[in-house]
Amino acid sequence: MLPVIDRNRCEAKAACVEMCPNSVFEIRALSDTDKAGLSLRGKMKAWFHGGQQAYLANAQACNECGICVSACPEGAI
Repeated sequence: MLPVIDRNRCEAKAACVEMCPNSVFEIRALSDTDKAGLSLRGKMKAWFHGGQQAYLANAQACNECGICVSACPEGAI
């Protein structure tokens, strides 16, 4: 099972990037499609954090260890 990122909760703090032993995540600019799907609160968070969020950059490397889930301070994974 691949991790799923809750776009309305992610604040791009990069704990998932730092803690993942398999380099599954990266922080990058939100896509227009992802921006359009955000709630008002999610849009405000995204604006405040520079329009950046975590993305699965190397999803096939995920070994389902759960470290990212534990590391995310927003509970966005």
